[in-house]
Amino acid sequence: MANYSLAFKKSVAKDLRNIPNKDVKRILKCIELLCENPRADGCIKLSGQERYRVRQGVYRIIYEIQDTELTILVVKVAHRSVVYKNN
Repeated sequence: MANYSLAFKKSVAKDLRNIPNKDVKRILKCIELLCENPRADGCIKLSGQERYRVRQGVYRIIYEIQDTELTILVVKVAHRSVVYKNN
């Protein structure tokens, strides 16, 4: 399987500023693992959207898989209680 490249929506940097540094490190490590297998165990497709989510503790990483360009676009990272609101 080919490795995917990562792309981040501009708002993701703002999302990560509100998260403690120790959790940000874990989240970024989880995002890096998506490059190898974007549809790994624990990945769930969101209903009604072409987006997926993966859990990292109490945080959720929402992303899109663009198979034609071999790109993963990280759309949002937030606490599980607010990640799905206005998404």
